[in-house]
Amino acid sequence: MEPISHWIHKRAFITPDRIALINEEREYTYRELSREVLKMATHLQKNFRMEKGERVVILSQNRSEYMISYFAIAQLGLVAVPLNVRLSITELTFQIQDSGARTILYENATAEQHKQLSSHVNFENAYCFGERFEKSTKELIEPCIDIENDPFIICYTSGTTGRPKGAVLTQANVFWNALNNQYAIDITSYDRTLVLLPLFHIGGTGLFAFPTLLAGGTIIVPNRFDPGNTIQLIEEKSVTIVMGVPTIHDAIRKHVLFEEAEFKSVRWFYSGGAPCPKELIEAFLDRGLPFGQGMGMTETSPTIFMLSKEDYRRKVGSIGKPVMFCDIALVDDDGNQVPTGEIGELLIRGPHVMKEYWGLPDKTSEALRNGWFHSGDLMRQDEEGFIYVAGRKKDMIISGGENIYPLEIEQVLKELPEINEAAVIGVTHEKWGEIPIAFISLNNGRELSVEKIQNYCMEKLAKYKVPKQFITLDDLPKNATGKIDKKALEKQPN
Repeated sequence: MEPISHWIHKRAFITPDRIALINEEREYTYRELSREVLKMATHLQKNFRMEKGERVVILSQNRSEYMISYFAIAQLGLVAVPLNVRLSITELTFQIQDSGARTILYENATAEQHKQLSSHVNFENAYCFGERFEKSTKELIEPCIDIENDPFIICYTSGTTGRPKGAVLTQANVFWNALNNQYAIDITSYDRTLVLLPLFHIGGTGLFAFPTLLAGGTIIVPNRFDPGNTIQLIEEKSVTIVMGVPTIHDAIRKHVLFEEAEFKSVRWFYSGGAPCPKELIEAFLDRGLPFGQGMGMTETSPTIFMLSKEDYRRKVGSIGKPVMFCDIALVDDDGNQVPTGEIGELLIRGPHVMKEYWGLPDKTSEALRNGWFHSGDLMRQDEEGFIYVAGRKKDMIISGGENIYPLEIEQVLKELPEINEAAVIGVTHEKWGEIPIAFISLNNGRELSVEKIQNYCMEKLAKYKVPKQFITLDDLPKNATGKIDKKALEKQPN
């Protein structure tokens, strides 16, 4: 099978003048997008002398060059390492060093981050989006790429052990996810998809940029999310699919333009990344707007479940059924399938499931067992086969679509010499879904201001991970085995 860059080059042959990508600066036909991919690939191979398997970090907000870079990287058999621009320099440095990347692609808006990172990482190559490529007279050499086994993307997820894990996705994983999404919501060449999720998340590419381009449709990629601008884009560009996390959809429906906008072109508002409040879903349904839910994860490229056009109204609250090329099982702690209606851990199997965790064979073996990916998420299934989220084995907090793992924050807090114990839990929040709050106990005789804790966390963690409240207790409650009892903490007044 050809690399996914073939999608663009083949479309440039079949439908060269069809619009492929629209951003705030210009429109690209498939012919023009193909040329840009080839120029970027030539620059990486000839000017940077990059060879198959080398890693390339991308530090940028959404822009056309981001998508161009993905396809150029795919064509050369390189490995993309998209970086969350909201992370701290410490967090970014770890991911760059862990991946072994020595080349960085960035933009003017992240130039200061690049400068700071350069004092920690020895980059051999750097390219700022928007700069002119150095011309090369040498022809591009097409490497032999095994799309089913060669890494394509290393997408880091926050680790429950405090160490982020790099989920390794292949080009085949991306291809099968694109097919799963196409079949689930009937994506065709007539679709014009608005890409609001960040392209450094697998949701940005998988939902639904890659699927739309494979179908020969058009993607619209604004540089940043603004609810008013989003509504205007939907109307002006005749957008047919709008994908977002609940906080995005909530901002859209609360904007003054929402009530007067007609949304005639939209056939799907779709939500994922976090549980979606029923009241938010009904705000769209009451206007006669189709609103669906799904669920996925980085390790599955990402889609696992989606609601169909037949079911999104009558199954409000469900995340749907497994997509076409995906098998699931709900099991108990002994690995036995649970009866209908009972809660079990979600296991996933399919060609969209990641290859491995980068450099972590033990973690890979723990997650991928007997052909199944063990998610740690708890679900239940109704008598019709529809799935509902019941909770998480892991203590993961989802805030505005971002995954937050308490242990990572707890470890940072315990670096402060004044702190004896720390525990972080998620509490419900109207806007963000959940927010982290921290409970701490201090060492005898020590004092510590909230301002000092906040400043230390801001140095070590992304802003969205910093607890929104710090509660000091003489001692944190323990269970019978001496572990901190987070269930008891959830009952504490805050």
